[in-house]
Amino acid sequence: MPRIVIENLFNRKINSEASDRKVIELIHENNIDWMHACGKKGRCTSCKMIVLSGMENLNDPNERELFYRKQNRLRANERLSCQSILEKGELRIKVAEINKFPHVEYSE
Repeated sequence: MPRIVIENLFNRKINSEASDRKVIELIHENNIDWMHACGKKGRCTSCKMIVLSGMENLNDPNERELFYRKQNRLRANERLSCQSILEKGELRIKVAEINKFPHVEYSE
């Protein structure tokens, strides 16, 4: 069963019955605020997530993510949650400091 753990949101866990779902969809379906300025189209980096473990459980980076990597706007351990598909297993992530909402309480 695919699972997401958001470490700096007090280790919030999201379990999914279905595989092959976009990470941001799973996050939003679980009533968690997650930034996405471009409407989940991969046109910005506001939805980026820092992947702590489980990168191998995601699809390969697509052309949008590779574009931002070339511009140094995405590091090797970062992915766009709107372009990343959780195919299997567990994904441990955290919200990037720059993408934190002021109204959400974060842990560290």
